[in-house]
Amino acid sequence: MKAFRLDELEAERAANDGAYLQFLRERNMSVGLYALNAGQADPQSPHGQDEVYVVMSGRASVTVGMETTQVARGSVVYVPAGTAHKFHHITEDLRVLVVFSPPEG
Repeated sequence: MKAFRLDELEAERAANDGAYLQFLRERNMSVGLYALNAGQADPQSPHGQDEVYVVMSGRASVTVGMETTQVARGSVVYVPAGTAHKFHHITEDLRVLVVFSPPEG
């Protein structure tokens, strides 16, 4: 078993001065923590893997392809591989668990 605490992952991510921290990588998936602060621009480009975002905290809009929705704690968003997507209008610091399948990179 592998178990993680969100507060410890956030501290590790912040200590490494990055917006993204991959903390689990297995044969069929990888999982990371993505952070964007209120007002920050999301620099993402399409990925070669399917993704699932689970919003842990914060508020924002997300656009996937041509569709836009509001997200907040508890929101889950699926992004098909190769689809353009961005978080925007981030009104509260956003912390998102990201699951890639197959693993990122």
